[in-house]
Amino acid sequence: MRTLLTMLGMIIGVGAVIASVSITNGAKSQVEAQIAALGENMLLVFPGSFSSSGARLGWGNWHSLQLDDALAIQDELPGVVAVSPENSTRVQVIAGNQNWNTHIQGESPEYLQIRQWSLAEGEMFDNTQVRTAAKVCVIGKTVADQLFLDQDPLGQMIRVGDVPCQIIGLLTSKGLSPLGQDQDDVVIVPFTTELKRIDREDWLDVILVQAVSQAAMPIVQQEITSLLIQRHNLKADGSRDFVVRSQQDIAQAATTTASVMGVLLAGVAAVSLVVGGIGIMNIMLVSVTERTREIGIRMAVGARGGDILIQFLIEAVTLSLIGGAIGIVGGIGVSKLVASLTHWPTLTPVVWIVIASLSSGLIGIISGFYPAWKASKLDPIEALRYE
Repeated sequence: MRTLLTMLGMIIGVGAVIASVSITNGAKSQVEAQIAALGENMLLVFPGSFSSSGARLGWGNWHSLQLDDALAIQDELPGVVAVSPENSTRVQVIAGNQNWNTHIQGESPEYLQIRQWSLAEGEMFDNTQVRTAAKVCVIGKTVADQLFLDQDPLGQMIRVGDVPCQIIGLLTSKGLSPLGQDQDDVVIVPFTTELKRIDREDWLDVILVQAVSQAAMPIVQQEITSLLIQRHNLKADGSRDFVVRSQQDIAQAATTTASVMGVLLAGVAAVSLVVGGIGIMNIMLVSVTERTREIGIRMAVGARGGDILIQFLIEAVTLSLIGGAIGIVGGIGVSKLVASLTHWPTLTPVVWIVIASLSSGLIGIISGFYPAWKASKLDPIEALRYE
């Protein structure tokens, strides 16, 4: 019983490390997967801020992005694969006797390629329909469910605001975004249709850009910045009326909270490991005192100080490793239980199992060394006389 209680500190410490790392890595992997689902090698160009009568307005309050900017990015930068000028609004969409307020996005035909989004039915509009500002659209699953219930929406007519549009495609379901927004609650139309017929504006809300590869994203980001500085007649070291964000920036910002929480949990778990090591040292010191006569008998029949040292070190390391092994199994079990109860994915890297095993062995050596050294230095005569 005393041995089990001694190992309990190590079991809790290692289990806490494995569980916290598993939950944190699962959270980070889910966020990264959601960010990756936003698109492949994607950069976002947003309008910037401006000052008016001494008041500095925030990002997005200045309509600084024009269609020509998007076309210049597509035509002049070799590292760019695809560009989608985007303008969006929310309007009431009507089909028959059903209506739904949804998000309308004006995009290019390359939008689905950039977002890595496929069609469940139908087809995407083409460049000819973009040039003619055709009254066609592609809708998300949420919109289809709200307007058409169990009917097939393909080929049906809907009224977007006061503009009739024919549904030519149905998007596959993407679920919630990293910010908790329903990505399927959307109607996508050619950007010219949105600009000329629906919103009647001449600026863009954002420009979506796909780089040729992930490695090329920093270079393309810099090239876009330089191009827009030139086009907008800005100073290279002055304020800018746009901002360029990469997918990596978004992913890093989204996973920062999970990383900080993981560090805090790991710190608490590390304290538990130290407490477990102190418990092992304490019980080994008690064991040396209780087994003083045994140590004297071993020395009397020929055991050297090194033999006694190794004996007690082996006992301490064994206690620590067994406790660590139980803790690893318990930590994985706790993480699986959390995953099943909260439907939150967990991920236990093998490297952390190895680290936990090595840490428990190292703590066993550190906590057991002093008691073992103390036992090896006992005087055999005094030890034999010990009651």
